[in-house]
Amino acid sequence: MPRITEDSVDAVARLARLSLTPDERTRFARELEAIVAWADSLQALDIDGVPPLRLDAGGDALREDTPREGLPREQALDPAPDHAEGLFRVPRILP
Repeated sequence: MPRITEDSVDAVARLARLSLTPDERTRFARELEAIVAWADSLQALDIDGVPPLRLDAGGDALREDTPREGLPREQALDPAPDHAEGLFRVPRILP
């Protein structure tokens, strides 16, 4: 019996203010159930004796966070498909 039902997908969609078609509800319930099943399968892994991953275990794995010069504005804007007055131009997405 699935733990992720179409009703639970509907509840989350309502919270996110999304409107889903019946096909989308069915598909998302199936996909989310597969994700949960995969996550549950990780519980079967035998990790005894595996040390926790530490970024600093091998010495200085992280570089110093030091300020440095950035790109000149013209060089940063050059590959942009549209720019004006020293700024990137992007399509408007809100009315």
